[in-house]
Amino acid sequence: MLSLSYPHIEKIEHQPARLQRIPRIRVAQIVMDYLAYGWSAEELCHQHPYLTPAEAHATMGYYFDHQDEIDQEISQEWQDTQASMAQAPKSPFYIRMKARGLL
Repeated sequence: MLSLSYPHIEKIEHQPARLQRIPRIRVAQIVMDYLAYGWSAEELCHQHPYLTPAEAHATMGYYFDHQDEIDQEISQEWQDTQASMAQAPKSPFYIRMKARGLL
């Protein structure tokens, strides 16, 4: 059986895939910029100076080979954020703008 290796990517069971060199950076975080803006690996490096070209390419390779996993992670994060925002108290500014019909 062939086993693929992703240099620069660390995947621990039951945890999100991360950069080895900077473990606080998840593959999904980088992929979100690719999906949102259509950035190439080179542009990802330009926008995120901490990211090396090898890490950007490894991240995208991992994503294309594990697309369902990463898409699910992004979807879950989106749902969690939406739930959090719905429960957060609204600011006085938001309340005033909503009352004026501007939001």
